[in-house]
Amino acid sequence: MLVLSRKVGESLIIGNNITVTVVEFRGDQVRLGVDAPRSIQVYREELYAEVSRQNREAAGVGVEAVEALTRRVESDE
Repeated sequence: MLVLSRKVGESLIIGNNITVTVVEFRGDQVRLGVDAPRSIQVYREELYAEVSRQNREAAGVGVEAVEALTRRVESDE
């Protein structure tokens, strides 16, 4: 992990087209501004983890359900 020190108003650039700027310090929180193309998705880490978990759950259809659906389709033919 790269660790950088930045002051309010200072930025860092990721790749050629993503800029992260320190906007403000509030107590123990740091507010960051992210300037990235609309094609780049930017998520808070905890939100990304939750979306990933939900996607895995949705994709985790059990073998029994697939077999039951297959039997049903075959019986309808």
